[in-house]
Amino acid sequence: MALGALEKKQRVAAAALEFLRDGMILGVGTGSTVNALIDQLGPWRGRLRGAVSSSEASSERLRALGIPLFDLNDLPSLDLYIDGADEANPARELIKGGGAALTREKIVAAAASQFICIVDDSKLVDVLGRFPLPVEVIPMARALIARRLHALGGWPAWREDVVTDNGNHILDVHELRITDPKGLEATLNQWPGVVTVGLFAARPADVLLVASDAGIQQR
Repeated sequence: MALGALEKKQRVAAAALEFLRDGMILGVGTGSTVNALIDQLGPWRGRLRGAVSSSEASSERLRALGIPLFDLNDLPSLDLYIDGADEANPARELIKGGGAALTREKIVAAAASQFICIVDDSKLVDVLGRFPLPVEVIPMARALIARRLHALGGWPAWREDVVTDNGNHILDVHELRITDPKGLEATLNQWPGVVTVGLFAARPADVLLVASDAGIQQR
């Protein structure tokens, strides 16, 4: 029986709960699949020490459950981070940032000993780039970065109705076929005005959980 998108999100989120441990401070990402995870954290409210969130939206949902929130600066380490993705390739390299939280997501992922990515099978690709690549930029650099991205062969579009939690703008880069994710991530992150790029290749997911009609697969 074919499963709907929501049911796949709920099932893969439930599978991620198997990685939780009592007394853990959990890193929590952003997006609809992560919302499905947060919605299932109720029984863990007294078992988790708390959480670190990558966005104000996720923080609000966690607060509503009564889960304490920590500032990453106050923690010596973070055991686990769980987040979704907009695309994932066979090397567990990702495109993230559809929810405009890519910078904070990348920071929490970098701090975590283990990064679990939860997706449904529609997010799997052989080559990244079908989903437009988000790039967070300082507002005054938006046009400059857009011209440089166009010179690389991409078609950047300013997400005009969005300001990130950091007060910045998002450019969504269409028409890229990203055969060297690590190289492109390194290049774009060196451009003045780029805050970060939504490629998670230098720090990919450690585990990819994928929901399909056949069940949950771990990669």
